[in-house]
Amino acid sequence: MRVGLSKRELLSRALDHSGLNRLLSRSGSWRGLLVLNYHRIGSSVGELFDHALWSATARDFSRQVRWLASRFQLIGPDQIETVLSGEIRQAVMLSFDDGYRDNYTAAFPILRDAGVPATFFISTGFIDSPSVPWWDEICWMIRSTRRTELLLPDEFGGVFQIDPVADPDCTVATRTVLRRYKSVPGHRAGAFVQAVAHAAGTGRCPASAASELWMTWDMIREMRDSGMFIGGHTHSHPVLARLAPEEQDREIELCRSRLDAELGTEAATDAFSYPVGGPTAFDEVTRACLQRHGFRWAFSYYGGWQRPGRHDPHDLPRTAIEQEVDLPQFRSMTVFPQMFA
Repeated sequence: MRVGLSKRELLSRALDHSGLNRLLSRSGSWRGLLVLNYHRIGSSVGELFDHALWSATARDFSRQVRWLASRFQLIGPDQIETVLSGEIRQAVMLSFDDGYRDNYTAAFPILRDAGVPATFFISTGFIDSPSVPWWDEICWMIRSTRRTELLLPDEFGGVFQIDPVADPDCTVATRTVLRRYKSVPGHRAGAFVQAVAHAAGTGRCPASAASELWMTWDMIREMRDSGMFIGGHTHSHPVLARLAPEEQDREIELCRSRLDAELGTEAATDAFSYPVGGPTAFDEVTRACLQRHGFRWAFSYYGGWQRPGRHDPHDLPRTAIEQEVDLPQFRSMTVFPQMFA
């Protein structure tokens, strides 16, 4: 449980309450492209899946969209080059990762009604064959277990503690185990999840839990036809840099082919976002695969914004929007990305 506001939160509230955010949003304190990334829209209360994936409630997302639409130019991937050449002074791009169904049921109506575009990066395998993804399944196991520690093999980190008194939501435990998963070689990722299931004594998450977890291709086509953009996010959402070169190529090639098949080669965009998205989540092999399969732009996920001029087309920064971000913080992030993004 949080006991107080951080210095960053206090500063963002001071800027907002003083009126400086509104004043400077008119004059512009930055130039370039700010990409804000979401995963899920709604409430994580009572959910057993990964709470960190709920980025905002529908009410908060609606307020965020209204703020952006009133002050910035909202773009899709088709205008990235124009922004980075300096022809557009300030642009904001909204993006969503994975393909959760609440992107369609909750986020899409808000975006459509506001006339605001967003880019949805899809893990095509979850749309083709719905299943519970590794991060949600690990969280489900930890929140479902009655044990206070997970005894994993040494190669997977050994013992992980679960403290239901100090951490009733299992936030610390889930983040710790997920962090460890992301460092495991790709060929051992499945064994890691199986080891957590055994250590927790829960078994695997029921397949039925995924029945309405993801969008359908019909939903994605409807969003595309209403002005949204669709991009790639691999086929099965592995940490790409943990895979062998041929496996990386297969993930990206299959994602590209499924997007083209379902949306048409002219409709699927040339944009891609890296699963996990940290600096070590992709490498030179990944970049080569993206270029080979027609993805011109690729987005990372460790904060920041892109100034005009020189840029890395396969490492365009994105800033996470998380449920802890209130409206004063959100406004500060968009007005002063130099400090808050």
